Amino acid sequence: MKEEAVEIRTVDGTADGFLYGSEEGRGPGFLFLADIGGIRPSQREMAARVAGAGYTVLLPNMFYRTHRAPLFEPPINIADEATRRRFGELKAALPPDAIERDAAGYADFLAAHSGRAKGPIGVMGLCFAGAAAMRIAAAAPDRVAAAASFHGGGLFTDAPDSPHLLLPLIRARLYFGHAVEDHGMPAEAIVKFEAALAAWGGRYESETYAGAYHSWTVPDSPVYNQPQAERAFGKLTELLAATLR
Repeated sequence: MKEEAVEIRTVDGTADGFLYGSEEGRGPGFLFLADIGGIRPSQREMAARVAGAGYTVLLPNMFYRTHRAPLFEPPINIADEATRRRFGELKAALPPDAIERDAAGYADFLAAHSGRAKGPIGVMGLCFAGAAAMRIAAAAPDRVAAAASFHGGGLFTDAPDSPHLLLPLIRARLYFGHAVEDHGMPAEAIVKFEAALAAWGGRYESETYAGAYHSWTVPDSPVYNQPQAERAFGKLTELLAATLR
């Protein structure tokens, strides 16, 4: 699997990132949005694995406006007060409208490098980026055919910019894999979110992974759950095969 450091032109500047693809040929485009820890070995490993399933994968540094990758030196200690404060600073510097503006730049880059200028792309977000995946699907509905979120936070809130309010703009097929006992997406929020999905009327699947805690899909997470991570990968590849092939 080939990994290449790249620069992605956006409306607001140039994002750094990595591009993955098979030496044998270029597959459909897929946008991999890292968790709040940003680009690091675990995220690069995960992106490369998706590429190995036959896709051209872009792993952008979503926080390019404030800091080039890497954002942290692994291992990341989420219990550390300074680290958690930095998480908050990064989120504050990436408002919803900035994510939505980046959608076209990412899609254009994938179109140019996947060799499928008019083909649909997929997007997946981990952790806080689950909401970002929804925002990109809503900002580019004619280009995003599949969007997935694993242990995504804040998908349904009372805020006027809650991601669930974007559902009427989304045409993509959606998949959501929720964690248990997740303060970013508690059980009551999942219930409300799934009601919003049902009212939306599009194609979707939403489920909570038994015994899987927030960040269970990420190999460098202290709660990494390999069996459930494998199940999540299977769900993702099923979604992509059904929408991008």
